[in-house]
Amino acid sequence: MGKKKMAIVLAEGTFDKAMMPFMLGVTGAASGIEVHVFFTFWGINVLKKNAKPKLPGLWKPFTGMMIKKMKKKKIATLDELLKQAQELGVKLYACNTTMELMDIKKEDLIDGIEVIGAAGFLKIAAESDIQLFIG
Repeated sequence: MGKKKMAIVLAEGTFDKAMMPFMLGVTGAASGIEVHVFFTFWGINVLKKNAKPKLPGLWKPFTGMMIKKMKKKKIATLDELLKQAQELGVKLYACNTTMELMDIKKEDLIDGIEVIGAAGFLKIAAESDIQLFIG
């Protein structure tokens, strides 16, 4: 039996939803699971250089307070989780159709991102033991 594989799709770019694939991805990778995360629609904004996702709706002004509370409780921030994910080999993919739709160029994204289409990611997901959608 080969290595377990997890495929995650992130379709939202709010702070709370952006945290999930990185928390699960880092945990999975640290547990020996091969992790792949596909960022599409507003989720792709998380991959932009200097991205600062905010909490949704009326909670938006409390994003900074949440980050401070996380640091105080020694919970990894989004930036720390992203770095850990990359160090652990989590594969991060940007949706090429979303990039075209939103006029996002590869150079707008952080380093280490692979650009693929939905068909390419579906192949990965179909071969995965765990498939998750965060939207």
